[in-house]
Amino acid sequence: MKLKICGMKLNTSEVAQLRPDYLGFIFWEHSARFFDGEIPELPHTINKVGVFVDADIDYIITLVKKHQLQGLQLHGHESPEYCRQVAEKLMKLNKKIEIIKVFSIKDEFDFESLMPYEDVCDFYLFDTKGKLPGGNGYTFNWSVLKNYPSNKPFFLSGGIGLNSLDKINEFMKSPESKFCYAIDVNSKFEIDQGLKNIEELQKFKEAL
Repeated sequence: MKLKICGMKLNTSEVAQLRPDYLGFIFWEHSARFFDGEIPELPHTINKVGVFVDADIDYIITLVKKHQLQGLQLHGHESPEYCRQVAEKLMKLNKKIEIIKVFSIKDEFDFESLMPYEDVCDFYLFDTKGKLPGGNGYTFNWSVLKNYPSNKPFFLSGGIGLNSLDKINEFMKSPESKFCYAIDVNSKFEIDQGLKNIEELQKFKEAL
């Protein structure tokens, strides 16, 4: 099981010492975790993911180049055509950059809406529907995923904290976890917005 820690801002180097698989940097100005600094040098095993919300594609490409991002997380209402255009521009950089398309869930979800995205992204990420595009601190009903129709790997996100370990363990025993590729955490491991609790993250990673 892979681990992604999102909302990096204030203590990135310390979090990186835990060697998660992914670190997420939010490039959406309305977020309290908006990142506008320089990403410190990270272990080569960590993939840097830029999180964008309905961003101008040229802005995305500029930040991919600036920060040498290895992944993009599209967290808005990006259409399949938009994702295709992003993928085409990324191909010109001659680098493999993963595209993660986010979908927000509460108590139910129309999985048919995923079908147009099957060929234009590498992963899905399922988050909790809330007031903001992410970092709301609430967990959606994971049993909804029993209707997941795809074999595309997905990230599981939304209000996951130390107290979620038993729930994760149960979920991983279920058929709906078959394509769960990674756990994504953010707000439940913060001392303050953008400042991560290293001790709790270490406990979580070891248990995971």
